[in-house]
Amino acid sequence: MMLSRRRFLQTSTAMLLVPVGVRAASSDLVAQAAAQQIAPDGYPTTPVWTYGGSVPGFDIRVRQGERVQRTLVNNLPQPTAVHWHGIRIANAMDGVPGLTQEAVEAGASFDYDFVVPDAGTYWYHSHNRSMEQVARGLYGPLIVEEASPPDVDRDLMLMLDDWRLDPDTAHIVNDFDNGHDLSHAGRLGNLVTVNGRFDPDYPVGTAERLRLRLINASNARIYDLSLDGLSGWIVALDGMPLEQPLPVEETFPLAPAQRVDLIVDVTAKAQEIASLVSVERDGGFGLARFPVSEGAAATPRQGIDPLPPNSMPEVQYDDAPLHRMVLQGGAMRWLEAAKIGDTELTGRELAQLGRFWALNGYAERPKDPFLDARLGQTHRIEFVNETAFPHAMHLHGHHFRIVLPDGSLGPWRDTVLVERGQSRQIALVADNPGDWLLHCHMLGHAASGMMSWFRVS
Repeated sequence: MMLSRRRFLQTSTAMLLVPVGVRAASSDLVAQAAAQQIAPDGYPTTPVWTYGGSVPGFDIRVRQGERVQRTLVNNLPQPTAVHWHGIRIANAMDGVPGLTQEAVEAGASFDYDFVVPDAGTYWYHSHNRSMEQVARGLYGPLIVEEASPPDVDRDLMLMLDDWRLDPDTAHIVNDFDNGHDLSHAGRLGNLVTVNGRFDPDYPVGTAERLRLRLINASNARIYDLSLDGLSGWIVALDGMPLEQPLPVEETFPLAPAQRVDLIVDVTAKAQEIASLVSVERDGGFGLARFPVSEGAAATPRQGIDPLPPNSMPEVQYDDAPLHRMVLQGGAMRWLEAAKIGDTELTGRELAQLGRFWALNGYAERPKDPFLDARLGQTHRIEFVNETAFPHAMHLHGHHFRIVLPDGSLGPWRDTVLVERGQSRQIALVADNPGDWLLHCHMLGHAASGMMSWFRVS
């Protein structure tokens, strides 16, 4: 389907790929304003907030077990902080103002220094005024490479994001206090990019094998993905390898903050175009386009081996205590009342404060932890979604196992999508000491009430 540039800005239905080149390593992570060609050629550049001058920020690649050392230098007009999403790191490095550190004021700096224990696909992003700062571009990939990487011809990082741009100026629409967004599905954009660019091609050869690392950096958009001219497997979710690769036969979802690693073979013929496809209500549209030429590989590789596993704790949850977290509020199921601190407010009072959601009756991070766990204990959490919208629930500092409906354990994840009216149960081994955030990663939902925390000691 061919779209005009104007129609593209209006509908946000087509997305294409731009590769991220190798970038020089730096001890500084400079949060700064810049301008980038987010909209199609012919539109003005878009003022953005960046790490290092471009969106996404620096492609940080390290080996498993290596140390990441970055000094955040804040050259922005707002305080900020960096959260290293999905990495099981020391609590002081987690980057949550008011819980693990103070926000880094404009003109100030903060040293992050941690070891990455797990290979996989992760990312980093602002965790202060996240709905705005992430929407302005403050994010980047963190790739932790295996000691024995898989046999692929190329390893590509694809960071998906949607932007809400003014169609005339291509500036980011400054409506971050929009009550409709906060109380409904969240901030959805009108232009979707991959790696901060619109409409590039990425040439490949026939029968090449690719590793595609997909990261959803969007504020609230859930992608439903499929392959065309590519055949392959899901090999990891949220950075953690699957015990057995899962063939991609139909569509698969990617919620905000989630990652999926694919290993795919190019099955399209020379002169054809392979695609990563977003399945929408009105059809499928290209996310990433791969023009195919004659390649060096004469025949496709046969089969696939699992990625090497990370060292994860054994989960024995049969006798683990169960904690119920009820997701409440939002449009169509408005809060009647909820607490902020020790004060219970009416729904009208909460709405006046920009609070439309609650977790277990709290419309803000409560004073006491939702869960107070001893180090090494296993706990179950049941997310019960009583709202009319889906939520991507994220735990800091830990991965957890999904508990499947039959009681068996599903994959390791750090963000679980809980659909409207659905309950999802997870099993968590509390093996990382500290105070850790638990929140919805639809960032507008977190900003307007869906935020809690748990303690491991």
